[in-house]
This record gives sequence, C-alpha cells and structure tokens, in this order.
Amino acid sequence: MIYLDNSASTYVKPKQVIKAVTDSLTYFTANPGRSGHKASIKAAMEVENTRIKLAKMFDCPASENVIFSANCTDALNLAIRGSAREGGHVITTENEHNSVLRPLESLKQEGKIDYSIAYQSQKGMLKAEDIQPLIRDNTYMVVCNHMSNVNGDIADIEEIGELCKKHNLLFLVDGAQSLGHLPLQMQKMNVNMLTFAGHKGFYAPQSIGGLLLNGVELSPIRFGGTGTNSLELIQPPDPPERYESGTISTPLIMGLSAGIDFVKEHYEEIKNRLDDLTTYLNYELSKLPVITYTHPNNAHGVLAFNIPKVHSNELTNYLDEKWDICVRGGYQCAPIKHKALGTLDQGVVRVSISYFNNFSHIQRLLTAIKTFLRKTAVSRP
Repeated sequence: MIYLDNSASTYVKPKQVIKAVTDSLTYFTANPGRSGHKASIKAAMEVENTRIKLAKMFDCPASENVIFSANCTDALNLAIRGSAREGGHVITTENEHNSVLRPLESLKQEGKIDYSIAYQSQKGMLKAEDIQPLIRDNTYMVVCNHMSNVNGDIADIEEIGELCKKHNLLFLVDGAQSLGHLPLQMQKMNVNMLTFAGHKGFYAPQSIGGLLLNGVELSPIRFGGTGTNSLELIQPPDPPERYESGTISTPLIMGLSAGIDFVKEHYEEIKNRLDDLTTYLNYELSKLPVITYTHPNNAHGVLAFNIPKVHSNELTNYLDEKWDICVRGGYQCAPIKHKALGTLDQGVVRVSISYFNNFSHIQRLLTAIKTFLRKTAVSRP
C-alpha cells in the first residue's frame, strides 16, 4: 500500500513513538498529578516535560499555558467558545476547516456573535490586506488557518499578527496542518492562541491535540475533576487545570513527546522531502490534462487537483481499488475553501505527503493517474 493521506492522519509512525506509547502502558499507568505517590508523580513529570517541549518549540510564555485536549477540534472549540464575547464579531478565512466554522456558526445561531469570511486576493497566500477591510468596531478576534488542509495555501501569520496587535484583536491560529514542518513563534508573531494536532505533523497517535495560550484567559467549556481545589465546586482559576477536566492520556502525550523529538531531530530532512516530492508531483501533473489547485511555489506536502468532468471520489476509489494508493477525495471538511476554488461539484483529489514517502510512491501515483486518463479517454465520448 502507498499511503498519501497524511493530512488526515500520518500512517507510518516513527519507532520511538511506538516505543514511547508501549513504555507508557508498561511503566506510567498511574493517574498523572491526581495523587501524591511516586507512581503518579512519575507520570505527571512525563506530561510536564511534554508541555515544556511544546512551549519552547512555539515560543509559548510558560509550560502551564500548554493545554492538552482530545484533538485539535476540541482545542479549537475551547479557544473559540472560551473567548466568545456577547455581541462581538470574529473574522475568519476561506481556508478554515469545519472545526473552526461550525463553532463560529453555532455561536452565531445562538445570537452571541457574528462573523465574516476573508478571501484571498492572491493565489496561494492569505494576507493581512484580505482581513483589514472586514474589521468592525466590535471585532474582537481573527481566526486563521496557518495552512489549508485542502490545497496547502498559506497564511502570512506574522503580517496578520501585526494587524491584530495594531487593532487590539485576539489572534487564534489553527496549526493542525502546518505544525511540525513550518515554524511559528507565538510571541514574535503576536499569536494569542495556537492549536495543534499531534497525529499529523508530529507523527503521534490519534486523539491528542492541544492549545497554547499567550496573554489570554478563557472561560472553560468543560468542568470536572482536576486533582486540585477538590473541595470547591467551581473550576480552578489557573491553567492548565482550569481547562483539563478529567484524566488526561499519558500514553498519547508520551507518544506526542517522542514525535516532537523525532521532528526536531529530522526537521530539515522533513522540510526538504516534502518540498522535493510536492514540487515534483506538481511539475509532473502540469504535463497532464488535469486542473491543479496548489500554487507551484507551495511545496509543503499538500496538493489538490481534479480531472475535468470526473468527480474526485471516482478517481480516489480507482486509486484505492486498482492500485492500493490512498488519497483523499471529496470536500475535506472545508466547504468555504471549495466554494472559493469553484470545486463544490467535484470536490478535489488531495495528495498529502509525509517524511515516510519517497519518489517511487509519487511515480507510482503518476502512473496510476495516467492509466486512468487513458481508460477514461476510451470509455467517455
């Protein structure tokens, strides 16, 4: 099998990630931070070490500002609903996933906020100039996807962060697709909230994500036991406990920790491989009768294309059934992006690459696409 759906979830995991999860289930199964005995403290220290790694990597002010969640969607819900201001206005972008759009829409339907969509004025990148005209007197936040999960379009985070700082707006960045192979510094770039998905760019297990906070306090959206302030019926006031009700997953966090180490060790190799393979695929597709939606200069591992008059799912099913190649068709949970691309009828075929892919995988994909094109040219009038 050739797996090229790594934007949904990385398939191949580094050996050290698998070992870390196994070690956790063998040696770190006490509830972290819930008891005073050494087994609980031992597990809690592993969790804290992972917070420290993430804080250092993304210039987060303090490790306690690293909040673990069930996934990136959970983190985005906390950031969006926990920061909501009655009667306020939010600006988001064409690149957003439903994990941003649906929480915003639910707040709008509840009559609590309004929101506007910023569209790109140039192909391949969202700029501050696309957001500026949408700012209102009651705007309090910009929510921006760092990298589109549909076609890899990038947002100029530093420039948008400067705009937010100038207008005293909160800045929430969804880093689900970018973190692990694109740099981001929260304090330098004026990012107040940053979310991540461990199972993508960090090659960690599924169901571990998080939210990093910089100069912002949120209202919790889940309540329960935290191991602190146990005699009080109100949620603790300080992070991370304020936002982490219930037992957190030591095995997944330790897997994430090992994934962070793997990415740090191989960062340049990962970046270069994604660049090489994406550029090669884009160039070879340009020779074929297909429509490509990823800018040639965008080489971050995500590429979207279509064959005219062929629904994306027809090709992805063919690749799966006949060639044992896994790519993603349809709409990738990003309806506004498909509206902007003009692909609401077809969706797109998305190829997403990881460190564990190579040129032979891309060559095999291209051979399969060419074979499909020949077959459909014969069978379709």
